[in-house]
Amino acid sequence: MQDSLHILSLITFSPLLGVLVLLFVPKHQGRWIKTVGIAATFIPLILSAWLYAVFNHQLEGMQFKEDYSWIRIPLNHEAQGLNQMTSFFLEFKYTMAVDGLSLPLVFLTALVASMAALASIYIKKRWKSYYILFLLLETGMFGVFMAQDLFLFFVFFEVTLIPVFFLIGIWGYMERERAANKFLLYNGLGSAIMLIAFLILICTAGFGQVSNDSGTSIFYSGDLSVITGHLFQGEGSYVNQGDLEGNPFFLSGAMKWTLFIMLLVAFGIKLPIFPFHTWMLRVHTEAPPSIVMIHSGILLKMGAYGLIRFGVLLFPEQATAWAKVLAVLGVINILYGAVLAFVQKDFKLVLAYSSISHMGIVLLGIAAFNTVGMSGAVFQLVSHGLISALMFLLVGAIYERTQTTMLDQLGGLAKNVPFLSGILLLAGMASLGLPGLSGFVSEFLAFVGLFQTAKIITVVGTVGVILTAVYVLRGVLSMTYGPPALPSDSMRDARLMEAIPMVTLAAFIVVLGIYPAVLSDPLQQTVSSFDQFIQSVVKIGG
Repeated sequence: MQDSLHILSLITFSPLLGVLVLLFVPKHQGRWIKTVGIAATFIPLILSAWLYAVFNHQLEGMQFKEDYSWIRIPLNHEAQGLNQMTSFFLEFKYTMAVDGLSLPLVFLTALVASMAALASIYIKKRWKSYYILFLLLETGMFGVFMAQDLFLFFVFFEVTLIPVFFLIGIWGYMERERAANKFLLYNGLGSAIMLIAFLILICTAGFGQVSNDSGTSIFYSGDLSVITGHLFQGEGSYVNQGDLEGNPFFLSGAMKWTLFIMLLVAFGIKLPIFPFHTWMLRVHTEAPPSIVMIHSGILLKMGAYGLIRFGVLLFPEQATAWAKVLAVLGVINILYGAVLAFVQKDFKLVLAYSSISHMGIVLLGIAAFNTVGMSGAVFQLVSHGLISALMFLLVGAIYERTQTTMLDQLGGLAKNVPFLSGILLLAGMASLGLPGLSGFVSEFLAFVGLFQTAKIITVVGTVGVILTAVYVLRGVLSMTYGPPALPSDSMRDARLMEAIPMVTLAAFIVVLGIYPAVLSDPLQQTVSSFDQFIQSVVKIGG
């Protein structure tokens, strides 16, 4: 019954209703444009909350699956022996589904997008174009976390790039065009690498045949379940029959390694993994606050999601063989981001380097290759999404009042804007991993999981936690205490439209810290099945 509701398609495409309405709203009607743009983001938020509530925590695998034939391209029967086939085609499906990995990210996307839409009150020009691009971006993000076909995933992934490019380039700060170009260059390169890897998978593991009353058909498919099945069928799959002379579908060990590394680079650019991080710094400093909320809170998580879904789960032998490499990359991210965050004078750069550091914790959780570590990685994706979105929302509010985010030009905010300062302190405590807040749970799980397999690397990584406390406290305290750097008559505390998203995000951070089962329950079965699957494949391969 639930699967027949098409809830995933409703969530994904409901923002387009707002786009449709906005097309008929005159561009000078700013109040109506903002109302429609904000209201359109609350439709998928309500639907995703319902989805989260009815999701069956006890089941493994995908739920709410929608599976339809989408694109079918007939191919020539040029090879010998194909004449007896009734059809020969390339097929891409519209396949959408969620499991315990994608479900929390879908809800996170809906929540952060709604809060960012409220934070868009700082946008001063071209409201109609802004909200249309914003809603298109939200649709793309939903599709990325639900798509179960490689081509469909790639389409949604690319849909997110175009709106972000214009949202940065038009509504950003002084160096906005350079930041937008760098964003497009790096992410376009990552997308090209990902596309090549996907095409190789489609042309090898995506090859199969199906028989029915009308005859036998052979096909190339982008369906993730088809590709996964062929990769792990053993000798029954063309992919693994290296002894078959002239077999064009055989994936040798070297080719599997090549594909894994390509996917690691492609999604590592998005994550980002050092040294593919420089583009992100410009985005975080030049994009408008509402878009940085989306970028840091959601778009970076697409890189980690893709790495887990396609890199680790399609190539578990290669991923586990590189467990130490992934762990070392994670430690480099943690320490590099923390050290550079400590010396920054611009609070936006402090948060940008902090994101690099916190994404290192995600890599540590993945590198653990056990249930605890993987749970920590996904928990960190959600936790950091909430914390970073709240942080950049606060940055936008502070900049709106002071026209600066330089630490040496701010001070005494606790006296002038106590509400903003209190929320900022809460967000800072969550970022450094204070017990009782979401940041503590995610970091604890990731480090405990990795400690079981790489004790020395884990110990080195914990140094980053100490550094995080130092740079967060330095930044927050220098802004909130000390003598006021600006006249108090130019300051006013948070307005209602600012306070609503701040309180909402802060509430979720507290709830996840006090009652982590809200997230761990839907996550547990999926992560456990991932761990069992990876261990079984590695054991057979070994």
